[in-house]
Amino acid sequence: MAVLASSKSELKRKQKQEKKSKSGGFESLKLSPNVYRGIKRKGYQVPTPIQRKSMPLILAGNDVVAMARTGSGKTAAFLIPMLEKLQQHVPQAGVRALILSCSRELAIQTLKFAKELGRFTDLRISLLVGGDSMESQFEELAQNPDIIIATPGRLMHHLSEIDDMSLRTVEYVVFDEADQLFEKGFAEQLYKILSQLNENRQTLLFSATLPGALAEFAKAGLRDPQLVRLDLEMKISPDLKLTFLTLRQEEKYAALLYLIREHISSDQQTLVFVSTKYHVEFLSILCREEGIEPSVCYGDMDQDARKIHVSRFRARKTMLLIVTDVAARGIDIPLLDNVINLDFPAKPKLFVHRVGRAARAGRTGAAFSLVTSEDVPYLLDLHLFLSKPIRAAPTEEEVLQDMDGAMSTVDQAVANGETVYGRFPQTVIDLLSDRVREIIDSSAELSALQRPCTKAFKLYAKTKAKPSRESIKRLKDLSREGLHPVFWNLLGGNELTALAFSERLKAFRPKQTILEAEGEAAKSKHQKSDQWVDVMRKKRAIHEEVINKVHQQRSTENVRKEVLTENNSSMGEEMQVSGSKRKKPKSFKDEEYFISSVPTNQHFEAGLSVRANQGLESNRLEAAVLDLVADDSGGLVKQKSAYHWDKRSKKYIKLNNGERVTASGKVKTEGGAKVKAKKTGIYKKWKERSHSKVSLKGDANDGNGEDSRSFAGAPGVQGNNRRFRGGQKRHSIANANVRSEIKDIEQVRKERQKKANRISHMKSKSMKGKKFNKNGKRGRTK
Repeated sequence: MAVLASSKSELKRKQKQEKKSKSGGFESLKLSPNVYRGIKRKGYQVPTPIQRKSMPLILAGNDVVAMARTGSGKTAAFLIPMLEKLQQHVPQAGVRALILSCSRELAIQTLKFAKELGRFTDLRISLLVGGDSMESQFEELAQNPDIIIATPGRLMHHLSEIDDMSLRTVEYVVFDEADQLFEKGFAEQLYKILSQLNENRQTLLFSATLPGALAEFAKAGLRDPQLVRLDLEMKISPDLKLTFLTLRQEEKYAALLYLIREHISSDQQTLVFVSTKYHVEFLSILCREEGIEPSVCYGDMDQDARKIHVSRFRARKTMLLIVTDVAARGIDIPLLDNVINLDFPAKPKLFVHRVGRAARAGRTGAAFSLVTSEDVPYLLDLHLFLSKPIRAAPTEEEVLQDMDGAMSTVDQAVANGETVYGRFPQTVIDLLSDRVREIIDSSAELSALQRPCTKAFKLYAKTKAKPSRESIKRLKDLSREGLHPVFWNLLGGNELTALAFSERLKAFRPKQTILEAEGEAAKSKHQKSDQWVDVMRKKRAIHEEVINKVHQQRSTENVRKEVLTENNSSMGEEMQVSGSKRKKPKSFKDEEYFISSVPTNQHFEAGLSVRANQGLESNRLEAAVLDLVADDSGGLVKQKSAYHWDKRSKKYIKLNNGERVTASGKVKTEGGAKVKAKKTGIYKKWKERSHSKVSLKGDANDGNGEDSRSFAGAPGVQGNNRRFRGGQKRHSIANANVRSEIKDIEQVRKERQKKANRISHMKSKSMKGKKFNKNGKRGRTK
């Protein structure tokens, strides 16, 4: 009976464990007891979405590129697999994990988090950041740490100082907030660090966005990376209402004030995107003058101030948040009602990235975009990317003639998925523009900010991407837009009549030149007309004949096309794939079975297609690339295309964003300062004074009391009060400090892939040599 009871209890225990492993908690990851205890002590019960998607891939040994916003749990997503992989301190293994952070504060935060999660392991962690003394960091490195958390500048400084420091033993590399690493100009250091790492390492890259320079870095440093995205915003939610309003550049501030005050409800939160940080400051002062309290956020804003402003907006203490693209990259606002694009984005992906924050989780939302005449080609590019047709709003004359018909036309177009764009009402703009001018003239701050805003916008316009040529050509064929339908009910019949009259005045073209008008006036006064009047009359007669011929040809062509389309439709001919033209009656193609080489939605699918000699993951990486335009003058200047003369290849090489080649050979620190990368002798002096040394090549003897000390047991060691855990006595295991020579599956796979790549490269070289010999251009000739 006792045996039966024990077997039943064992069965229940196994069933309970299986149930836990099938759940969505950390139990399903099958972590070691020490790591799992640390997670539970931290208070985590269920993984966040980014952890649930990325941790199984990392634990399987894959290289991962993870994209998620700040506050989504990215730090734990790479720390937990790291602790699981390293397990315990191995004295002679050297540094086995490296985490690179963009700032000192982020590195300290990562260190604190790693210690909390790894409290039940004896892993040793060293922090290498600027601001701390090099001697204290030498003391930490002398203890043979398993994990190094560092900023690129200080790590490069240590690598140049210490001869016995090597990164070849690193098995696990993390680039945290990688987009900011490139923004701050660490690209050169990152490539140097990458060249010193082991080829069989596992590399992880965590970022909020994926700039082009970062994508190139990922291709160079990662092998077949798995892309994990939480901000997948390639399509706009159907619950999001898009409104495009055309106006002049100087009328934008007045239009923004009208939308915030009159059009948007006071209990709805609004996110306003502007081009530069100077516009953020200008708009914040302007809104305060109008009695609207906004929150602001831009790129190089103080971190504490940014947190205060964003937390106030999240707590609904303010209903307006003014941001730039760079600042909004890591902000996650779950319940957002409206988005306003004060400056229209140059890239369709950036537009989707902006407006995708509204209308989430089944909620409705609205996106208002202010479009100038220069922005219309970008608007056409956007709708080509979204595969949506676009049409201009009916003119005021058409609305006055048939209001109901115009309304039904617009409703039908919206129901068919078309976008209707129109003008902002000029009467409203004029009143608010006068008010904005009064506020600017009365405020010294706004008057002083006007000039920097103008200069910054000119630089922004120079650096942003150019629209496609097709969209610029289509712009010429677009009809003139009328008043936007959202304002039809707000304006009365008299105002619509006045607007129609003003539009007719704008479109008025005189039939006579000034010379002909003067000649007619002279005739009426019985004066002698000038000789130039006769010249103009003859010139007009000749040109009118040519113009009439062209008009006649066009009209006959249009009539012929209409007749052909009517005949084809009556005969039941099928349309071509594009739908714009019809096939000739006698065609060798069977439209039912013919597959066109160009898909109908080729512009949308271009970033997702599988290209030659590339896998699916690399194309997913390219589709995820999103370059943000900087919001300050320094960043805008850096984003200009820069070329550097390479002596080896003897040609100009285009540098990545933020990358600079300096003759001084200095290394940039996280504070922005530049220090010498060569030896300064600090390590040599410390070594003579302390009688210790740093040996991180994987062959150090941890038991040697002369060369290394234990942080937990050695008195008088000051490392900024940071102590390694695990200094207590443990039971020794035979040969525990010897690294296993048995390779795991991932290492075998990587070595085989490397060998295959080498063989294919040699084959391609030999094929090229044969071709040259055959043509007789190169090689030996018999």
